[in-house]
Amino acid sequence: MNYKIAVILGDGIGLEVIPMTVQVLESLMDEGFSNSNLQFSFEYGEIGYEIFKKTGRSVPQETLEMIRRSDACLCGPTTTPPGIANYKSAILTIRQALNLFANVRPIKSYPGVDCIRKNADLVIVRENTEGIYSGIGWRSAETAFNLRIITRQATENIAKYAFELAKRRGKKLTFITKSNVIRESCGLFRDVVLGVAKDFPEVVVQERLVDSMAMDLIRKTDEFDVILTPNLFGDILSDEAAALVGGLGLVPSANIGYNHALFQPVHGTAPDIAGKGIANPIAAVLSAKMMLDHLGEKEVADALMVAVSKVLIDRKVLPYDLGGNSTTKQVADAIRSNL
Repeated sequence: MNYKIAVILGDGIGLEVIPMTVQVLESLMDEGFSNSNLQFSFEYGEIGYEIFKKTGRSVPQETLEMIRRSDACLCGPTTTPPGIANYKSAILTIRQALNLFANVRPIKSYPGVDCIRKNADLVIVRENTEGIYSGIGWRSAETAFNLRIITRQATENIAKYAFELAKRRGKKLTFITKSNVIRESCGLFRDVVLGVAKDFPEVVVQERLVDSMAMDLIRKTDEFDVILTPNLFGDILSDEAAALVGGLGLVPSANIGYNHALFQPVHGTAPDIAGKGIANPIAAVLSAKMMLDHLGEKEVADALMVAVSKVLIDRKVLPYDLGGNSTTKQVADAIRSNL
């Protein structure tokens, strides 16, 4: 099978971890690796502040078209500089333009990694296109406003996705609101989720308020399986959850819509270490693993997960953020060797 993969390097350490991940994917095409005749063709595009300075757009139209004609997109982290007039986050622009309504972040602990929760295994499913990240806001002389938009359609989309996932996993779903205070927007989110729940009687459902959930995600991690959230709550809780399993360098993500999908490490551009060759590529590689699962290449995806896990268990080649002193390339090469 030949897949067309759109590749966006992004900014900062994206320029380092994404090329290494592409090399790992190229290793999967080696003759004799599997009997799937797997092939990738890569096409590269640009997004972000640097292209904005040249074109006035954080996401050029040709980049959107590149993603549309691809089977999937592998994307690095991007910078959203504060205080720049007319600049809109590139990744938010892509999510909204392609209706990538589901942000899926698996939180999993791995043997060999020193972390707070040794047996964590949950997924945060976050609405990805609206909420407080709607991009609608304004100021008066003394007051600023950002509009939190929750729609029935977008909530139904993300709720159905989360319930289908819960049905395949542990048949337990926790949805997050602050409906006791934010009565209108969280209230609609709550009503729609409970309405969708009626179509999934096999899934146990509970509502949690976001503040108490922030505490219990640490105290009672093993009580949760699929966690469904509006946009901002999921962004915050998923970074908190990453701290439980060893940090952002281990956490991948998928941005899923009905017609398109983009895969991206959760971590940022890390300007403090960019260019030094020491960034952890594992989150980017695991994002590629999620991409393979999405494309239906489960055997190959599983093999990639085994290769990553062996690096972490052996502890001979570890990146700096996990207590080692190996370079980005050395970690990626170790993963390739294990394949």
